[in-house]
Amino acid sequence: MDTTTIRVPATSANLGPGFDCLGVALALYNNVSLRRGAPPVPDPMVMEAAAAYFRASGKGSFDFGWSIDGDIPRSRGLGSSVAVRLGVLHGLNELDGRPLDSETIYRLCAELEGHPDNAAPAAFGGFTVARPDHVYFRCEVAPELRFVLLIPDAEMDTGCSRAQLPATLGRSEAVRSTAHAALITAAFASQQYRLLRGSFRDWLHEPFREMANPHLRPAVDAATAAGALGGYLSGSGSAVCGVTLDAADHVARAMQSVLPSARVLVLEADNRGVTTA
Repeated sequence: MDTTTIRVPATSANLGPGFDCLGVALALYNNVSLRRGAPPVPDPMVMEAAAAYFRASGKGSFDFGWSIDGDIPRSRGLGSSVAVRLGVLHGLNELDGRPLDSETIYRLCAELEGHPDNAAPAAFGGFTVARPDHVYFRCEVAPELRFVLLIPDAEMDTGCSRAQLPATLGRSEAVRSTAHAALITAAFASQQYRLLRGSFRDWLHEPFREMANPHLRPAVDAATAAGALGGYLSGSGSAVCGVTLDAADHVARAMQSVLPSARVLVLEADNRGVTTA
């Protein structure tokens, strides 16, 4: 095989209190195409993923060209970096005769990302809970649950956003966030989505990211008033996600009224994860 194209879904991580461990794959995609023997196009993220693949495969490196197209916006908290890394890893694996299994590729991607909250749903689809040691839980998400994304024009640098987080937190904030994250997991695992109402509120990271994302709380409040189960900052932002079972278009209009210049999408979850296009 000389060419391959890998389709990777967008992801929305944290879901509020599930900082660095909860994530969901969304029906929005990038395609990563690789051609063996083509002139390489230097890019730090692509080259880092390639180096990780070649070390793991043990089969020796080869030149390849690559291109990326699709609909996942960059630096908005929707997994654009995972789409690149996972697409390159799977693409090289296809060109190389599939020496690595999907679990190994997931681990490589999570290590490159530095945390597994986006890597797990992109790799396997659905809703995921993942630990740093690569142990994870996955379940499918019913199509009636909709994810309404408010996507501002402004990009958000993940590294800068993480630098705003405090080194320590109070016990009460940690307990409340843990309770909410546990209930979110139970709601997805049992498909009792009404349990999500009120469970997305977070005290671990969102309060410290609101200054850089001033639309966050107004957008969540507007979504909730319009009938959503709740909402949260997707990843480190700048996108905000409202989650709803009812009247998704009404929720979308309410969220967009907060930031009229923003793009708004209504999406289902993706339950397949990364695939060969």
